[in-house]
Amino acid sequence: MSTTGHTTASSHNTVDACLKNGQTSAALLSSINPATGAVVGSVPITDVAAIPAIIARAHAAQRHWGALSLEDRARHLRAAQQRLDARATEMGTLISHELGKPIKEALGEARHAGASLSEAVEESALALAPELMVDESVSSTLLYDPLGVAACITPWNFPVLMPQDVVIPSLMAGNAVILKPSEKTPLSGQAWAECFMASLPPDVLQVVHGDEQQGKALVAGDVQLIAFVGSRAAGTHILREAAGSLKRVVLELGGKDALIVLDDADIDAAVAFAARNCFRNAGQVCVSTERIYVHQRVADTFEERLAARAQEIRQGDPSLESTEVGPMVDAQQSAHVSALVDEAIALGARRLAGTGAASGDNYFRPTVLADVTHAMRIMREETFGPVACIMRVDSDTEAVRLANDSPYGLGGSVFGSVEHAESVARRLNTAMVGINKGCGGASGTPWVGARQSGYGYHSGKAGNRQFAQVRVISRAR
Repeated sequence: MSTTGHTTASSHNTVDACLKNGQTSAALLSSINPATGAVVGSVPITDVAAIPAIIARAHAAQRHWGALSLEDRARHLRAAQQRLDARATEMGTLISHELGKPIKEALGEARHAGASLSEAVEESALALAPELMVDESVSSTLLYDPLGVAACITPWNFPVLMPQDVVIPSLMAGNAVILKPSEKTPLSGQAWAECFMASLPPDVLQVVHGDEQQGKALVAGDVQLIAFVGSRAAGTHILREAAGSLKRVVLELGGKDALIVLDDADIDAAVAFAARNCFRNAGQVCVSTERIYVHQRVADTFEERLAARAQEIRQGDPSLESTEVGPMVDAQQSAHVSALVDEAIALGARRLAGTGAASGDNYFRPTVLADVTHAMRIMREETFGPVACIMRVDSDTEAVRLANDSPYGLGGSVFGSVEHAESVARRLNTAMVGINKGCGGASGTPWVGARQSGYGYHSGKAGNRQFAQVRVISRAR
């Protein structure tokens, strides 16, 4: 599928902004629209040799920033809200052009950044406020102090909200931050950062552009905190490299989320959830449903209705309001999904819906596979594509065993009568489980992965505190 090309009018302004912020490189990183192949815009690639100097500037800036009160740091960050709101349409358009995310979802992501900023800052301020603990003989104050310089490395699938999730708590804790957005969505990350840099002291927030070479240089550099959102393989490398100097590491990694549909589930509700959670953003979401275990008694109905819904999904030009699913981010990701689907079909899976990827573009039709097994890679490896894989089970015990047969443990869902579903959910080796809904929790809960889906976590009181150094000051009573 091809659509009209778009080139961002602010491309030259983006390059100029990067150069003003120390990005001195003759090489440019071009962002490509996956729907058209057109260049969206460019940013200067940060010279790896310049990264130690960037880190040194961050350390110099951090000394003043870390000495400010929580209230003063919060004031600086809240000042960005007006700019986030003013640039929401621009950022949403950039997200759609760089990633192929449907424009309604892309604008929703950009607008949520401004709408949620005050709550995120307040949540962090409450988590990091000093705590008094007293017993019969000692009075102790728990302080949450800066760690130093934080390297925040974020992915392309939510190029505005992922930076916000890790940069805000880093800054609120008094750290200076060096942000490296994904090389696939550099313009969106740069635009978001500029909204904050305009109200922050110089060098408190800096942006580095490039690929894994720049990321590795940051990880190896004189930073005290690494906050990373991305693949399990990259997270493993970061953890190994950080071990030498015992740097604080917060990793949100991949998932292979399971949906369990019990024999007393509301099938229409389960199908509606599966269609949304398997296919939104072309399946490129860390908590996308990638494995579905359905009780034999309701499997025929579930398969038939999900296949019908997949065939109804409007896929096409992401700039159109009517589009539900756009292209995948690039040909490499589309090829990865195609390989997993083709292999599964060769091993006996049945394609109930979907036609794969059209030749020469990045569009992959929402696909439903039945008769899958754990002998197939598509049930073991992270797919990150618009594919629903259905496996029939005879009992709750079998569903739990199969759902737990994975090194991942990020999110999951169970559909059934509430008490029944909750009893199954408690047996899952998954950090976040939704009952008749997605895995996201109430306001103030952490975003956390179990097993190989996370190392540390963010959000909520406990999550915000991982971006700070706990210090205990005690005196005799």
